[in-house]
Amino acid sequence: MQVEPIDYLELTRKALRGVMSDSLSHAAENGLVGEQHFYITFRTNLRGVVMPDWLQEQYPEEMTIVVQHEYWDLAVMPDRFSIGLSFNNRSVTLVVPFASVKTFADPSVNFQLDIPPGGLDQETDAIGAAQSDGDEEAEAADETPASEKPDGEATVVSLDAFRKK
Repeated sequence: MQVEPIDYLELTRKALRGVMSDSLSHAAENGLVGEQHFYITFRTNLRGVVMPDWLQEQYPEEMTIVVQHEYWDLAVMPDRFSIGLSFNNRSVTLVVPFASVKTFADPSVNFQLDIPPGGLDQETDAIGAAQSDGDEEAEAADETPASEKPDGEATVVSLDAFRKK
């Protein structure tokens, strides 16, 4: 049996995703304190990402969401998270596999993770296969009337203003 060398890049991805997952889990359980908030940039065109078609058309490759005041139903699973947000007074639930996330930041404490790409095909294929079996989350991504969710609007922003030069 041949032993494979240590894949440090994959270990790094796993560790960075773990920090993100733990941060989101903390927020789901306890909320966010003071000015704390998250900017999460993810690839929208990867298998496993669940979002309404009209939003996918608007952001065909990637988007950044802000998790701060106006979000609901944040749930963290081992390989993804789901969150309710409002876009132009249209309430939606997004499902975002951790493998699709490029950047996770909390500007309130000048913290940012840039997650190296890679390992996406295997992870997102597995996620997509799991979701294709009677996917309730895909149905949850359908629009809910804004009157049934908190008022407000999600903001899609560019992280360039926060990058160190």
